[in-house]
Amino acid sequence: MTGETYRPLSGIRILSVEQYGAGPYGTMLLADLGADVIKIEAPSMGGDVSRATGPYFLGEGDSQFFQTFSRGKSSVALEMKTPEGRAQFEGLVAGADAVANNLRGDQPGKMKLTHDDLKAINPKIVCAHLSAYGRDNERAAWPGYDYLMQAEAGLMALSGEPDGPPVRCGLSIIDFHTGSQLAVAILAGILGAQRTGNGCDMDVALFDTALHQLSYPATWYLNEGVEVGRLPRGAHPSIAPSQAFRTADGWLMVMCQTPRFWEAFCDLVGRPDLATDPLFATIPARRENLAALSSAIDAILATQTSAHWLAVLGGKVPVAPVLSAGAALDSAHVASIAMTDEVAHPDARDGRLRMLASPFKVNGQRPAGRRAPKLGEHS
Repeated sequence: MTGETYRPLSGIRILSVEQYGAGPYGTMLLADLGADVIKIEAPSMGGDVSRATGPYFLGEGDSQFFQTFSRGKSSVALEMKTPEGRAQFEGLVAGADAVANNLRGDQPGKMKLTHDDLKAINPKIVCAHLSAYGRDNERAAWPGYDYLMQAEAGLMALSGEPDGPPVRCGLSIIDFHTGSQLAVAILAGILGAQRTGNGCDMDVALFDTALHQLSYPATWYLNEGVEVGRLPRGAHPSIAPSQAFRTADGWLMVMCQTPRFWEAFCDLVGRPDLATDPLFATIPARRENLAALSSAIDAILATQTSAHWLAVLGGKVPVAPVLSAGAALDSAHVASIAMTDEVAHPDARDGRLRMLASPFKVNGQRPAGRRAPKLGEHS
C-alpha cells in the first residue's frame, strides 16, 4: 500500500472544538494521517473564527488562512449551549475516540468537555485540552497568544542582534509546537484507552511549551546560574562557526558543529591555515575569538555568490542559504521533495488551491490533501 491508500489513523474519530491556529494545526496533523477529525462549529458565531481571517477569502465563510489549518477535516454545525445541540454533541461523543479543544483554560469545565463530564457517555473518551496557561492555576481564565509566550518565556530576549530590541520569531512557532504536542497527547491518550478501557484528560499549554523550548540554556541556568545572551547573526551560544555569514549577494548559514566540519570548511574554501591558527584551532578558541573568526570568514565568503559556495560546500559541510519565504517555496529542492500540492476547491482560482503538503510520508508517499470543509458541510 502507498500513502495514497493507507493512512495509519483511519478509523480514529476526533471531535474538535477548535479555533484559529494552535488546536487546528495539531488536529490537522492527525487528519493527514487518516483520523476522521470533525470540527464542532457554532453557526451563531460563524464557526471557527479563522474562517473570517483575511485578507484572502474563498467565498463566504472561508479563507486561505482557514484552509491552512483545517484541510482534511469535516464540519458539523451545532450550538453546544442549547439542549438540542448538547444532545447532538453527546451523540457524537458516544462514537468518538477523543474530544479536543483549544479554549481558554476555564472554558472546558464550564462547557462540560472534561473526561469526568463525558465518561458516562463513553468511558474510553480522551479529552485533550490546549490552553494558553493551563486549567489548574491562577491564570486559567487568562486569554493568551503565541507572541505573549515568546515574550514571557524568554525566547524574544534570546533572539535578534545583541544591541537591538528583543525579536519574536517571524511565525507563530509556539502555536505550532503546542499543536504538535496536542497531537501527541491525543495519540498517547487513545493508546492508553485502548489498552486499559479508560480515557483521561490530557493538557498542553502555550506557556508550558514556550518555556520547554528553552531546552539546554534552561538546564545551564538552573544548575550554573548562567544566562545565555544574544550573539551576532544568530550565532550558537557555545560552538563556532555556527551563524550567518555574508556572501557576494546575500547570506549563508554555516554550522561547523564538529572539528571535522571546521577542518573540511577550511580546506574547501582554500584556507587550511585557519584550521591550525591558534585563534581558531579549537572549539573554545573559536568561541572566544568569535568576532575575529566572523571577520575572517566574511572576507572569504564575500568573494563569491551564495550559489557558488553552496556548490562548493553543499553535502560536505552543513550549510544553507538564507532565503525569503517566497524563494524557499519556489526552490528546486522543495519541488523535488513535493512539499507543495494542490487541492480542489470550488471557490479558488481555477478551482485549485496551492498549499503546503503534509510533512509526513507513509510508505514513502505524502498523504494527498483535501480542502477544509464549508461550515456545517457534514452536519
